[in-house]
Amino acid sequence: MSKESDLRALYPFLHGQAQDPVRMEAALLSSVAEKARDSRRTNEAFFAEQSGPLIAAARAIAATYRANGRLFSMGNGGSSCDAAHVAVEFAHPVTAGRPALSAVSLVADLAMISAVANDIGFEHIFVRQLVALGRRGDALVGFSTSGNSANLIAAFAKARELGIVTIGFAGGDGGRMKSAVDHSLIVPSASIHRVQECHVAAYHVLWDLVHTLLADDRGSAQPGNGAAA
Repeated sequence: MSKESDLRALYPFLHGQAQDPVRMEAALLSSVAEKARDSRRTNEAFFAEQSGPLIAAARAIAATYRANGRLFSMGNGGSSCDAAHVAVEFAHPVTAGRPALSAVSLVADLAMISAVANDIGFEHIFVRQLVALGRRGDALVGFSTSGNSANLIAAFAKARELGIVTIGFAGGDGGRMKSAVDHSLIVPSASIHRVQECHVAAYHVLWDLVHTLLADDRGSAQPGNGAAA
């Protein structure tokens, strides 16, 4: 079935037709298969192009933890969920034998976010938190499917001033974020869904790489040293 036929079956009212149950079922199955293929292709393209930068980002985060630093994360909308997720991955590892590592999601404090947004503007919600919490040697990771989120760009700029290493996850051509961070990880897709799906896979791999790089340091990964057993 062609894509045009798929669209006619899924949206018959656009063509003055009623839904046909058999054609609808076929179109839905075709749509699922195509989206699954597209997701796999996007992931394969990302890891083929970005494995080197991903390892470099993992080395930067590992160096942060070796220097007793912390990881901060940020994002908007669906990407705020990724920011929260990656922080939980580091702070509460589910793999046995992996130590907990200090990670803070800057999207978690709703009182702080609403106060800053209300008083001085949404663009500053991450900057203000970073100024209060961040220190030289920390790391900041941000998620933006477009790479153009103004509040992330502002926070990355402040992070550079503070001596905080920056990692940006984006999609498409990387947007303005590409030149605003130390380590840029770009999913080659214009689809928000494909980009976010790939981001999840990428930061799970990133988490694993960081722990691999820190494997020889686990004896010093104790409470008070940037990590907890």
